[in-house]
Amino acid sequence: MPTLNIAPEVALALADNRPVVALESTIISHGLPRPRNREAALEFDHILRDKGVVPATVAVIDGIPTVGLDATGLATIADDDIAKASVRDLPILLAKGASGATTVAATAHIAARAGIRVFATGGLGGVHRGASDTFDESADLSTLAVTNIAVVSAGVKSVLDIAATLERLETLSVPVIGFQTTAFPAFWLSDSGFTLDWSAADAEEVAAIMKAHDDTGHGQGIVVANPVPRDQQWDPAEHDHVLSEAFRAAEQAGVRGKAVTPFLLGFIVEASGGRSLEVNLDLARNNIRVAGDIAAAWSRLSA
Repeated sequence: MPTLNIAPEVALALADNRPVVALESTIISHGLPRPRNREAALEFDHILRDKGVVPATVAVIDGIPTVGLDATGLATIADDDIAKASVRDLPILLAKGASGATTVAATAHIAARAGIRVFATGGLGGVHRGASDTFDESADLSTLAVTNIAVVSAGVKSVLDIAATLERLETLSVPVIGFQTTAFPAFWLSDSGFTLDWSAADAEEVAAIMKAHDDTGHGQGIVVANPVPRDQQWDPAEHDHVLSEAFRAAEQAGVRGKAVTPFLLGFIVEASGGRSLEVNLDLARNNIRVAGDIAAAWSRLSA
C-alpha cells in the first residue's frame, strides 16, 4: 500500500517548482454545513487557480494520505461522515484502510512530506482555557515545532487562551509573523489585543524569511498571522456577548475536556445567527489569497 498519494497535478507542479498551497480538509468535513462545504471547497480551489497556484487539499482516503483530491476524494470529505484526524490518528486510519479529514497538524505533516512549503487554514489550534488543570493543548503547536511549513492563519479562535498559545509558540521556537501588521488576530476579530514582535510587509518578505529560516538549519514551521480585514470582522461587541454566553452554557451543561471546543463553536454559530460562519469563510478566503501570493513568491525565490 502506498504511504503517500500525491495527485499528478500537484506532483508535476512541485517537480517544476511552480507554486502549490496545501489546504486542510476538516473545514470541509466538520467546519461547514452541507452543501455549503462542497461549494466552499470548490471556491477555495478557484481562488488559488486564478492566481496560477495549484491547490492541494489534504485528506486520508481509504487509508492513504492524499495530497490533492479528485472528484471522488472531494465527495468523501464533503458528503460522508468521516473521522477528524490529527497526527496521532494517521497510523490507525492507514492500518484500518479508513478515511479521515485532516486537522491543521495532520495537514501540515502530510503536506511537508510531499514537499509543500505553504499551507492556508482558517485558524490555528492552541492552548485551551484552563489548560493548567486539563493539559488541553492542540497538537497543531507541537507539530509545527518539528514541521518545516509556513502556515497562514487568522491567529487562533478567541475561545482559546491566546496569551498562553503565544507563549507556547515562543517556547517551541516557532516564528510568528504578522502579515502587514503587528496585531495578532483572534480569528473572528482582526486584533486580539496582543502585539507581535515581527511583521512582514508583503509575500516576498515572507518568502525571504522562509529562506533565511531554512539557512539557520531549524526544522520548525512558521506562523503567518493574517487578520481578517476590519470591515469583514465580527462586530466586537456582539462577539464578546456571544462568547460569554457560550462559556456560560458550557459550564451549565457540564461540558468538559475535548468536548468543550466543539460545543462552544456550535453554540456560537447558532447564537450568532450564522454570522460567525460567514466571518469564518471570509477569513479563510483571505488566508488562501495571501498563501497563494506567498507560494508564488517562494517559487520565484527558490527557482
